[in-house]
Amino acid sequence: MASHYVDIHLRPDPEVAPHQLMGSLYGRLHRALVQLDQQDIGVSFPEHDERKPSLGIHLRLHGSEASLRHLAESTWLHGIHDHVRIGASAPTPDDSKHRIVSRVQAKSNVDRLRRRAMKRHGLSEEEASKRIPASAEDRLHLPFVTIGSRSTGQPAFPLFIRHGPLLEHASEWNFNAYGLSRQATVAWF
Repeated sequence: MASHYVDIHLRPDPEVAPHQLMGSLYGRLHRALVQLDQQDIGVSFPEHDERKPSLGIHLRLHGSEASLRHLAESTWLHGIHDHVRIGASAPTPDDSKHRIVSRVQAKSNVDRLRRRAMKRHGLSEEEASKRIPASAEDRLHLPFVTIGSRSTGQPAFPLFIRHGPLLEHASEWNFNAYGLSRQATVAWF
């Protein structure tokens, strides 16, 4: 199966910050992947910068030509089409490297972790506090997009995204409803 990609760039908007537009775009993509039940489309953010952290204004979709066409034929860009510039589907360059683009979840709410430990292990509040100190808070310094989950109904939350190291060979697996995976690679060029 030949790998293809589609580039989507955000257009500048003086009234809406780029990260908000990216959140809206990505939220629509997530809803479309859920509705279409597509697990064969991956994403990457070619302009991501983990030092800032920022995902940038460029979203790249990866998949087979047929999968990308199926997504394009849906109405997922309705309502945001004026805010984006969409490239044509093109074959992935043969000399591309590969990388895993995955979700990273922070265990940042110490109180939630303590309540969970109390419930799961029958601990008292004092025991849970000793077992899970305030220093257990995990602060991520990764780019993220603020998104709600269509599949679980969860309200808006930060979805942290890590671009893994460059790899020589592709690894084919399914992607989740966010276009992310812990095993599948996307082409990087």
